[in-house]
Amino acid sequence: MKRQHNSFLTPLIVEVMPSGKKFKLHYDFTYLWKRENTVIHIKAGFITDFASIPGFARIIIPKLGKYNKAAVVHDAIYQQEYGTSNTADSYDFTRKEADMVFRDAMIDLGVAKWKYTLMYYAVRLGGWASWRKR
Repeated sequence: MKRQHNSFLTPLIVEVMPSGKKFKLHYDFTYLWKRENTVIHIKAGFITDFASIPGFARIIIPKLGKYNKAAVVHDAIYQQEYGTSNTADSYDFTRKEADMVFRDAMIDLGVAKWKYTLMYYAVRLGGWASWRKR
């Protein structure tokens, strides 16, 4: 099966918050996820920490990288701070689908296979705690 390409429809423009650890979207940010033919909308003002990489793992994968846009979309879905437009209804993501969006977006961004695979399995394994906070 040939992979359908997803795409980021708007640029990601953020402001660094005073803590230096969080970032606020300056403008709305959108991503087309073709797996469900869904456009994911994230409103300006959304706060993200980009990739939540534990300190010990930052030697291998830094907090900021080529995957920043994917991390913002993933954060927004996990925090239920998004809207969608695929049909007349909003799309309600499962945790597994949210993680698949993250993986697909990293692939679209050209993240190395070993890195997106490691990051995908890390959120599959450890993302349940953040998902439960919703």
